[in-house]
Amino acid sequence: MKKLFLLLFCFTLLSGLRLTAQDQHFTQFFAAPLTLNPALSGTFNGKYRVALVYRDQNPYQTYAGAVDLRFGLNSIGKRYKDAFGVGVVFYNDRVPKFGFSNNQINVAGAFHKSLSKSNDQFLSAGFQAGLAQRNFGYERFNFEDQFGGDDGYTNPSAEILPANNFAYGDISAGINYTYAPKKGVSVYAGAAMHHILEPQISFFYNEDQPELGNSDFLHRKYTAYVNVNIPVGLGIQIQPRALLYAQGPHLAANAGSNIRFLIDEISGVALHTGGWVRPVRDELDNFMLDAVVGMVGIEFSNFLLGLSYDARIDGIGSLRKQRGAFELSLAYLGEYEDEVVLCPKF
Repeated sequence: MKKLFLLLFCFTLLSGLRLTAQDQHFTQFFAAPLTLNPALSGTFNGKYRVALVYRDQNPYQTYAGAVDLRFGLNSIGKRYKDAFGVGVVFYNDRVPKFGFSNNQINVAGAFHKSLSKSNDQFLSAGFQAGLAQRNFGYERFNFEDQFGGDDGYTNPSAEILPANNFAYGDISAGINYTYAPKKGVSVYAGAAMHHILEPQISFFYNEDQPELGNSDFLHRKYTAYVNVNIPVGLGIQIQPRALLYAQGPHLAANAGSNIRFLIDEISGVALHTGGWVRPVRDELDNFMLDAVVGMVGIEFSNFLLGLSYDARIDGIGSLRKQRGAFELSLAYLGEYEDEVVLCPKF
């Protein structure tokens, strides 16, 4: 029975983490724009964008991949260049030790309304819908009635276990504002609501008899962000930014800045470096500094490569002994024209 108690504890732990603070998130949030806000679909001056992100935060490993395209909607000669963006994003969140995985695929669409004749100011609205699937591997656990003596745990188990695989629908919506003149200060700001339907996520939930089991649900997540791009010299831009997201009783923020150094304008080479802090509020209404983040990225032609590390901080401001979170991002911008930057790159 100890194995069963351990299994039930793992179910509860994983479900609780996912519904409260462990919704997927990325430190390089602008490198994974479709996971941040569906209104960011197609927010670039080009034809298409391919983005890949990997995050390793013990015990979770998260992979995400996205493709989005931008289509102009106005006829030739019209000064207001409205656009429409569509995209597909897939991510996989897993805990290999327990055989837990969460897979989701979403389709997103966004309309970008030009607010100026110079087409350097846009208001965007986006919507995203998809399907998620959760799985738990029973093969990683053994029960007492499976013990067969000398040959180990080889007998079948009579334990009554819940289904270890289920799916649910999910939808999100968001808005984004961009003011990005060719010269001068640029501003990017937006907000999104994720998990609007608050779907059930418990392995123990029974739609026919909900009173017999847990009815844990995925809280709505509210996200808001702002990024300012300030030219300070020849080929140098400072990009202060802030991200706030709240889900259920939990609240987290990222605040800091990136700096972009243009190395070679002809070949399109630029270096990004940055750092920020992440304060959080937990379910007990305690505020604390969760992590200090460092990032470095490079642009080469139409390729973007970013590396970041979250150094975890304990309650007294010291580095935690356990490893922090490592993140790697790679993106390619197809037929990109860097005249008006409609969304930060990292």
